[in-house]
Amino acid sequence: MTKTSSPYGWRTVETCLTAEIRDGQLSPGQRLPPEPALMARFTVGRHSVRRAVAALQARGLVRTLQGSGTYVRPAAVLEYRLSERTRFSRILLDQGREPSGRFLRGAEGPAPPEVAEELGLLPGAPAYEILRLNFADGVPMNLSAAWYPAWRFPGMLQAWQAGRGASEVLAVHGLQDYLRLRSAILTRLPSPEEASWLDQPADQPVLVVRKVDADLAGAPIACSETIWAGERVQLLVDNAPSPRGEAPGREEMTDVDR
Repeated sequence: MTKTSSPYGWRTVETCLTAEIRDGQLSPGQRLPPEPALMARFTVGRHSVRRAVAALQARGLVRTLQGSGTYVRPAAVLEYRLSERTRFSRILLDQGREPSGRFLRGAEGPAPPEVAEELGLLPGAPAYEILRLNFADGVPMNLSAAWYPAWRFPGMLQAWQAGRGASEVLAVHGLQDYLRLRSAILTRLPSPEEASWLDQPADQPVLVVRKVDADLAGAPIACSETIWAGERVQLLVDNAPSPRGEAPGREEMTDVDR
């Protein structure tokens, strides 16, 4: 009798192998079990196993060597340069990585005291809090919580909820460019929720970057805390200022969209 597997069985194989790669159960350079072993383990057919492996290969998690087998790829470490103009999308594209992002949630409410101080707001003034998850080649890289003064950017929350990006709202309000005023870097262990979003073990440290952005006149427009998967990024500090007369291109402004 021929074994019939679910048409969605390959997703189970892909999901489980992805988790094992992320958790280190399958380490970089390790060979995946052969097809018969995977078929027996997941109770699926050969087609499902091959489709799952093809999906892993398309995401850059594994590579297949003809006549040898399929191996876990070493994790590519992203070199992320902190400078006067830091743009997530531009940095990834320059390194041949594909940037993407997901809006998780947003809310308008009184700015916490430390946020109000950073943004130059009166205590309790309204601000937008935006939480987003950013990816490189489909792999979670960072979790960012950003605050924006509501008085300056009316409609920003609705723009996020509608699937539009913050840069569109910033441009409508005449803000075509912005600068990073300062960054503070620290390390700690992630919360269970943060570890889950970043798809990493809870006992693996994360890098935390707290920053304040300003318009070209020096007025703060946003403050944020970005939590990076520690083993996937190397933070570099660039002390050379960018030319102030040079505005970033369209693709560079998408940092605030991600």
